[in-house]
Amino acid sequence: MLRVIKNEEQYEDALERVYDMMQQDIDEDSETADELTILSMLIKKYEEENYPVPNPSPLDAIRFKVEQMNISDAEFSKILGARSRKSEILSGKRKLSLSMIRNLNVKLKISADILIQLY
Repeated sequence: MLRVIKNEEQYEDALERVYDMMQQDIDEDSETADELTILSMLIKKYEEENYPVPNPSPLDAIRFKVEQMNISDAEFSKILGARSRKSEILSGKRKLSLSMIRNLNVKLKISADILIQLY
């Protein structure tokens, strides 16, 4: 029977059940598949409440996306608006402007919530 996960023991049991189900060849339209989906949502909710993952700093997020997307220095400078700003921004000497935040949000798909944090 599915229930809200309220403690660590129930959480561990749920993880074990999900693991067991993942080892099976489950039909997409079966009750087991539905149970797996619901149990995964319950686990996610418990983890969000009990093991929150902090947002990265704006600079860490920018560095990660630039590396992940393999963006050249020239492309990155265009996003920021000037070549000299790149090192100032990434070193923390210069803060992001509103236009930079908008460009980073659109071009690198970094959440504005992350980009507007204090750093």
